[in-house]
Amino acid sequence: MTSELIQMLRLEPVEADRYVGQNLADSQGVVFGGQLLAQSVAAAASSVPDMHLKSMHTIFTRAASSTQPVELDVERLHQGRSFASVEVSIRQGARLCTRSLVLFDKPDADLITFCADPPVVAPPDDLVPSAVTRRGWDVQIVGDVDISDPDAVGPPELLVWSRFADVPDAEWMSQALLAYASDGFLIGTAMRPHPGVGQALAHVSIATTVITQTLTFHEHVDAGDWLLLAHASPHAGRGRSFGRADVYGADRRLVASYAQENMIRA
Repeated sequence: MTSELIQMLRLEPVEADRYVGQNLADSQGVVFGGQLLAQSVAAAASSVPDMHLKSMHTIFTRAASSTQPVELDVERLHQGRSFASVEVSIRQGARLCTRSLVLFDKPDADLITFCADPPVVAPPDDLVPSAVTRRGWDVQIVGDVDISDPDAVGPPELLVWSRFADVPDAEWMSQALLAYASDGFLIGTAMRPHPGVGQALAHVSIATTVITQTLTFHEHVDAGDWLLLAHASPHAGRGRSFGRADVYGADRRLVASYAQENMIRA
């Protein structure tokens, strides 16, 4: 149910700039990185409510256990008339799990404006319904690609339609839900060209984890509408991979982008 995702984003204040967040159920006992990204957005947005969250860069230092809540601390670094910045740390006891630098702004009038065109793909309603629907998150993978199948080989690209149900009006909620979605596909995208390698082997015979992620918001985001996530991985090697994605809204405008570094090793 979407309410489970929304509840995950409603952090419990402990004191000024300190929060406790509850975990989504996870069968592997490790908190999904997208949850930590989404909760970092929520904590940051609570600290600077009158500005637009522009970008967030996160380092994943340790895995978080799903058996205990996460603790979020916000440090206010700067707030001016046009920009503000905060640091969000997620811990479990003495263990630092993530640290994020978050930039806010007050958008200016356009002096120049441009955005890339989206890929030409079939709209989500024309695709075969996907089996990937969880917690009110609808996912349609273009081309019926299965990134979990080690024998399904293809180029290091992946097009995904994403939509969440019952999204509240606050823009930071949509930003947080996109942050949640952004963690799900770039490791699998990097694996696609390699036979015998797929996400089904992650945490079995292949060790994978996200190392860093940068998320940038260009325009207003509505996670309740279909968003096209256009993924590509231009490099993998030395036990690492790099990938990036552009996010297009229903009006075909580029609304966000993200980039991710990962560990992929035996």
